[in-house]
Amino acid sequence: METKQPLDKLYYSISEVADMLNVNSSLIRFWEKEFSSYVKPKKNRNGKRMFTPSDIDTLKKIYYLTKDKGYTLSGARNYLNAGKKDLDQKVYLTESLKSIKSFLLNLRNQLND
Repeated sequence: METKQPLDKLYYSISEVADMLNVNSSLIRFWEKEFSSYVKPKKNRNGKRMFTPSDIDTLKKIYYLTKDKGYTLSGARNYLNAGKKDLDQKVYLTESLKSIKSFLLNLRNQLND
């Protein structure tokens, strides 16, 4: 999960969020249903979901717990319910390390060409 753009807008479409997290929109909708007490996007007049930066931060935590750490959905829900304070830092560090890895792999590919 590598954030491709800074969160500088008030609302993001589901396709923008899916692109940020590098997942399908259907997974975002699934997580919205499974974690309905945490992820509550607004809907515009057309019924399209509009996610706030806070929603995106929560989705990043869900991604970290389920994809990176291998938690089950109920395990991730329990972790979020426990309100552990170190989760934000772990998500940030994981994103940073993935970004560095991507940069180094691109650099290696450029040097090999």
